[in-house]
Amino acid sequence: MRLDTKAMRYLTAEDWRTLTAVESGSRNHEVVPTPLIGQISGLRGGVHKSISALAKVGLIARLKNAKYDGYRLTYGGLDYLALNTYRKRKDVYSVGNQIGVGKESDIFVVADEQGVQRVLKIHRLGRISFRTVKANRDYLRNRSSGSWMYMSRLAALKEYTFMTALRENGFPVPEPLAQSRHTIVMSLIDAFPMRQISSVPDPASLYAELISMILRLAQYGLIHGDFNEFNILIKEETKREIEGDKETESITLTPILIDFPQMVSVDHANAEYYFDRDVNCIKRFFERRFHFTSDEKGPHFADARKLIGKDGVTRLDVSVEASGFSRKMAKELEAYMKAVGVDGDGDPEAARGDEESGEEDEDEEGEEDPEDGEQTQDAERTEETAEGESSVLPQDEGKDISLAKLQISDQT
Repeated sequence: MRLDTKAMRYLTAEDWRTLTAVESGSRNHEVVPTPLIGQISGLRGGVHKSISALAKVGLIARLKNAKYDGYRLTYGGLDYLALNTYRKRKDVYSVGNQIGVGKESDIFVVADEQGVQRVLKIHRLGRISFRTVKANRDYLRNRSSGSWMYMSRLAALKEYTFMTALRENGFPVPEPLAQSRHTIVMSLIDAFPMRQISSVPDPASLYAELISMILRLAQYGLIHGDFNEFNILIKEETKREIEGDKETESITLTPILIDFPQMVSVDHANAEYYFDRDVNCIKRFFERRFHFTSDEKGPHFADARKLIGKDGVTRLDVSVEASGFSRKMAKELEAYMKAVGVDGDGDPEAARGDEESGEEDEDEEGEEDPEDGEQTQDAERTEETAEGESSVLPQDEGKDISLAKLQISDQT
């Protein structure tokens, strides 16, 4: 899903109040009644102008088959609300290229006012395969808290919370910088996904380091749940040493772990399954890609359980729960992710809901009124940002930051 920020500069204060009102009303309504939007925004009669402006750029949408006149917030609208929060906090100044796409997220390069590049991750749990959603439609309809908006927020909150805890305890993860709604801003790592690497100097050492990381996570009470070549970055560092008249170079490969929405506790009912899956994913990849097979069997979950809390380390599964991401939230998110099919090995090439036929999407959410919600396609074609160009958020126009130098391939 493309992130086009050009319309932000044209939104008025009344438009932002209206967009926020639709978001607030969405907590209790799939389609927010127009009178309620006016009531929440405080604009009353003047709200119709803002509703029309927001609908024309696809931030809200009216459904044809709704029983009453109302609007729903789109992913674009939620994106804008998150970006506006980052703009106010000065976390994000400009938006650049999209550098990654997964089954349930989009990843962009952004920059702050000083031009420091960062990563913006947008969780999009509601846009994955609608075929899978249909198979679980009864479950989803009976969940008052099971909306795409709420669950995407939970996924972002969970990832940010776990990333913060892991970073504070010395794990090689990106630095979490900010979180708003369904998005996270984190540090940009100059590294490549392991799936793109065809060979390494010493497969045995890298394999040992990754297995050690899985066991260290267990020591802290955690299982990644999606530990594979798609969620591991390899950072290459060159060290130069001078001995006498000779200068020698050595290359160090450092694995960086990313993507934490599926992380679970070692006390989870299916902990052994997730632990074994993480280990086997690494074994299969190293056998297939690097033709390396370890002489040692395992490790097994029984081995990992012996390490829990060893050396007096803090159990992060417990501390994260105490910090605000509750067990109830974790259960809700896990159940929803299973219902919509986000429970595999994390292959981002798998089918996404927004890449499937539109008929399925409409069948789930209803048909949008072309007078309001469907005008965005033409606008997107005329206003589309050129590849490699950064879009500046509308606070200080004229200080555009070029992000074109970053060229990261995201192909398997």
